[in-house]
Amino acid sequence: MARITYITKDGNETIVEDAIGNLMEIALDNDIDGIIGACNGCCSCATCHVRVKPEWLEKTGKATESELDLLDLESGSDERSRLSCQIEMTDELDGLVVEVSPF
Repeated sequence: MARITYITKDGNETIVEDAIGNLMEIALDNDIDGIIGACNGCCSCATCHVRVKPEWLEKTGKATESELDLLDLESGSDERSRLSCQIEMTDELDGLVVEVSPF
């Protein structure tokens, strides 16, 4: 099964084994600091903002137009920014590393 590493704003790393679902759900299930998911994954807030490590950008894909609209309102968003509710964990993403955005 797929594994993901979350790096929080204080530099702590949490590795989740056998990760199933979208990155926001996985983060909430594992009490990852900084992921709130206020909209429950409806892509209507940015409280699940993460930055994908550069080597994973091609595999996770670019942010959708809906994501970009929300991320434009976020301070500190950049070309690596994604909403974790919009990234579905797959075996292809095994080993994925994301940084939780401080807000």
